[in-house]
Amino acid sequence: MVLHEVKLNCKLFMMEPMAEDAETTKRGYDLGKRLETMDQTRRAVLEAARQQLEAQGYSQVTMVSLAAESGVTRQTVHNLFGSKRGVLEALFDTIALEGGMERMRTVMIHPQPEATLREFVRIFCDFWKQNRALLRRIHGIGAIDPELSAVVDARNERRHGAAVNIMKRLKSGRDATRAGDALTALTSFEFYDALKQSGRTDSEVQAIVFKLASAATDI
Repeated sequence: MVLHEVKLNCKLFMMEPMAEDAETTKRGYDLGKRLETMDQTRRAVLEAARQQLEAQGYSQVTMVSLAAESGVTRQTVHNLFGSKRGVLEALFDTIALEGGMERMRTVMIHPQPEATLREFVRIFCDFWKQNRALLRRIHGIGAIDPELSAVVDARNERRHGAAVNIMKRLKSGRDATRAGDALTALTSFEFYDALKQSGRTDSEVQAIVFKLASAATDI
């Protein structure tokens, strides 16, 4: 009798954590599925934002239109991004990631001045090239839309901050700040786009920007 009870208790003891582990696994699986669904929804909304921005302009992009285009509710879009500006910020982040902006991490710690400058120029020329049509439209709309202009200005300020930090590492004093200002101007989309409109190849544009940046920063 005692032996039977011991065996039964052991069996129950062994089964309880197994049931708990199964429930934990199920909860983890469910969470993973929810996160995957959220990620898919997020991508759908951002793709809708990109298409609407290219086709209709910023003023026509609304939380309602994004929800309808991506097949979700307006509340879902709001929960994911908070606002229309939040959608645009996330879209810009996605474009930056796709455009290779993660390479900036290496640039910020590169020990060789000339190689640092060359890679900084290359990264932004490559980025402008990959997204030229969309960015031209964004900059054009931004010229007349204060909200979009603020988002664009914030991105440009990030580039300016990176340029100044690099120059401060490679130079010193006021010269570093002025050099950073010059590098920011020379790596702008507007300057890149103007050079491309003359029919130059991408390699020719990079060479021109690097030569001018070298002269302006004395590197």
